[in-house]
Amino acid sequence: MDLLIGADGLARCGWAGSTADYLAYHDVEWGQPVRDDDALFERLTLEGFQSGLSWLTILRKRPAFRAAFDDFVIDKVATYDESDVERLMADAGIVRNRSKINAAINNAAAARDLPDGLSAFLWSYAPEPGRPRPQSFAEVPASTPESTAMAKDLRKRGFRFVGPTTAYALMQATGMVDDHLADCYVAVKKRPRKATRGGGR
Repeated sequence: MDLLIGADGLARCGWAGSTADYLAYHDVEWGQPVRDDDALFERLTLEGFQSGLSWLTILRKRPAFRAAFDDFVIDKVATYDESDVERLMADAGIVRNRSKINAAINNAAAARDLPDGLSAFLWSYAPEPGRPRPQSFAEVPASTPESTAMAKDLRKRGFRFVGPTTAYALMQATGMVDDHLADCYVAVKKRPRKATRGGGR
């Protein structure tokens, strides 16, 4: 279903109601702007690890990912060598996929080399604000021209595991786009208040 009324009486995007993990992620993180380079690198890395898996799996493993990847500090991960790859492959707390681990290390080095930083680069692809909110999930795209352009430029700069769909999921997760449905309480909170006439308080 598109919207779900929670036990607290609030209407939420339907996907948020299946688990407590999703509910907390929906209410606190999803669609909120993220502009810190290391925080964006974390989201980019986790979106890559999510490929072929459920996002719930990644959410529940995120504390272990953070511990294993030095809190996703770009300058640290960029220096990882083969011994770190083997350490990560032995860590049962994360997703042990050698290609994805190597991509994360590679992407840290690519992010470190961006002249203006990862945040400035990624946010340059955010669409202009003001587009209508989706009324249903049928209106939410899997990718957009902006996410396609972002993915293409990331790959050109040496990043891996960053197709248009992954790029759009990143944009949704970090507030570059806000796909909370129009009647979700998170969206309702963000609606500008109508100005009142007269000198009322």
